[in-house]
Amino acid sequence: MIPVLLADDDAMIRSGVRVILAADPEIEVVAEAADGRTAVTLARAHRPRVALLDIRMPILDGLAAASEIRRHAPDTAILMLTTFGEDDYIARALGDGVSGFLLKASDPRELLAGVRAAADGGAYLSPRVARRVIELGGARMARGPAARDRTGMLTGREREVLALVGAGLSNAEIGRRLFLVEGTVKSYVSTIFSRLGVRNRVQAAIVAYDAGLVDEAG
Repeated sequence: MIPVLLADDDAMIRSGVRVILAADPEIEVVAEAADGRTAVTLARAHRPRVALLDIRMPILDGLAAASEIRRHAPDTAILMLTTFGEDDYIARALGDGVSGFLLKASDPRELLAGVRAAADGGAYLSPRVARRVIELGGARMARGPAARDRTGMLTGREREVLALVGAGLSNAEIGRRLFLVEGTVKSYVSTIFSRLGVRNRVQAAIVAYDAGLVDEAG
């Protein structure tokens, strides 16, 4: 079972997301909040596997709440719920340890896939928001040819792992795909982060997208 904390100040959004998540028998919404401060309190109490946070909330916005949750419940993966036009919030989130971004108007299958990816230690970028996330990250991360130069420093196996990180796979899923034990994948991921100068899987995914590795991975 994947316990999820859902936080959004719009009751209708919360209700809709809850219904979608309830369709998956392996996902359970264990707590709900209408503001960031309550979300932090509930995360400390319930220790959910995934916290699904509206990027804009009262008292504490989603990013401030995410920072507090990571401090008090470090094993909780953070997914941000966003809409088009929230570029400032998305840009701030790129430097933090979020596991991904989901558009509020996403296909329900994307929401379920994102929660599962985050729960398994992967990263997830909703396809319709991915391009905007990549554009915003471009000011701080290499784009196009420059990204290919950066990934050119990696070994062939490291590029394979990076491509699958960019595709949202967890370490366990990458291990199964490449016939590697999970500990070996974790070591590869750590080395890739260090060599690329990125802090988290979302930043690594952006480099992978920019370098064209995700397309190559199919």
